[in-house]
Amino acid sequence: MTKNTYKRRLRGRVAVFVALAAVAIALDQVTKALALARLGNGVSVALPGPLHGLRLVRNPGASLGLGSGSTWVISLIALAACLLIIVLALRTTSMVWTLALSLAFSGAAGNLIDRVAYASGFLDGAVVDFLDYGWSVGNVADIYLTLAGVVVVVLIACNVQFSGRSQTTEHGGAAK
Repeated sequence: MTKNTYKRRLRGRVAVFVALAAVAIALDQVTKALALARLGNGVSVALPGPLHGLRLVRNPGASLGLGSGSTWVISLIALAACLLIIVLALRTTSMVWTLALSLAFSGAAGNLIDRVAYASGFLDGAVVDFLDYGWSVGNVADIYLTLAGVVVVVLIACNVQFSGRSQTTEHGGAAK
């Protein structure tokens, strides 16, 4: 692969990553805004099926409320995860890996936005959760994180290459 072809493909993957992340984060934030507007004051909405209903919960912790006393630490970990995902997205040559990484970024960033937007101190804001599963309450960003995790496991199980770049393309020298 020539250097120009590699750069063109990289720009395409970056565009897909950014576009998917923008749409996904916007959807997450809109659903959270709707939940805040419609589910305040203890309002709960029952739904048929596996989703028990809609119920507003502000979660200062991580999954299942774990670490609720260390919200700022969770926020810093989420920030580090977002940065790492961006680095990985720039290194992959696979579009399917780009999509999985974009979903993971969207989930982590969506919940990080809550921790910043609703903070009264240093990164101590709570995540807006509203999808009541009976055993936990989550949000759209959590769905993205779960989907990304499943996709990554499938990609690894199916041995889908993360990067197909040869050492010739990567370093400008002959492959060993």
